[in-house]
Amino acid sequence: MADEDLKLEDLLENTRIPKETDSILKVVIIGAGVMGQGIAQTVASSGLEVLIVELNNKSLKEAKNSLSEYIDNEIKRWAMTNSEKKVILNRITWETNFEHINDGDLIVEAVKEDFELKLKIFKEIDKRAKADCIFISNTSTLSLTKLAEATSRPDKVIGLHFLTPVPKIPVVEVVKGLHTSKDTVEKVKTFAKNIGKTPVEVYEYPGFVTTRAIVPLLNEAMHILLEGIASAKDIDTAMKLGYNFQYGPLEMADMMGLDEVLTWMETLWKTLGEPRYRACPILRKLVRERKLGKKTGEGFYKYDEHGNIIN
Repeated sequence: MADEDLKLEDLLENTRIPKETDSILKVVIIGAGVMGQGIAQTVASSGLEVLIVELNNKSLKEAKNSLSEYIDNEIKRWAMTNSEKKVILNRITWETNFEHINDGDLIVEAVKEDFELKLKIFKEIDKRAKADCIFISNTSTLSLTKLAEATSRPDKVIGLHFLTPVPKIPVVEVVKGLHTSKDTVEKVKTFAKNIGKTPVEVYEYPGFVTTRAIVPLLNEAMHILLEGIASAKDIDTAMKLGYNFQYGPLEMADMMGLDEVLTWMETLWKTLGEPRYRACPILRKLVRERKLGKKTGEGFYKYDEHGNIIN
């Protein structure tokens, strides 16, 4: 029988993680931006049920359309099938409130890098989530321990730092805070493996491994562009071919979101005081002009409606 002819019920059953493999069967994701969508797709494709909570109906609708379009582009590239799309979307529920988060075995906070916003969310979900629910933050620079201390379960708070695009990047940083228990670490590492990621344990520290290492590279590439040494395309081509990178640093920054990259740099510059984290003026200029990269259609490159670079 052809893949497209399989019944949806059969597809759902065939790709569902058996109950005995882990205690995490339903995942709640707070925030339906690029990261939230990517995490939801990854988790749903592994056989788990997902509930996404977003701020309002407008943002929710935009997120639904964005995720659907992303998968459609993958289908056009023969990287996915229509049946896989149906399975993934069928496992995702979308809401604009916290009413049903008490069903979740694990809650992932994936909002923007704003400590006060994250703190508010952690306090709220702590009131509503079941007692054994694990809280995860996708923060890349902020203090996990301070977020944990705002809850009644600091031992069950941990970081999972996914990289963009989430469905394609095989690694995830498992970030241990001061109070994170060994049991929580092991459960989350098992969860990461179940959704197809290789977990790398790191201790809480600004930038962890991946953000701290990549930010100086992005910043230096921006300075090279600012100084007129080479064009954005040539800088990226040199780095891709010279060092076997999948994406050049400027294209990578566009994918991450230039506002997010600027936030990382400002946080690292403030907390570590190292000049290599001081944001290049060209990045500040682009963010000021709301040219935030792929998500707004323009950053270091211009993009068409499908997210492809316009040459």
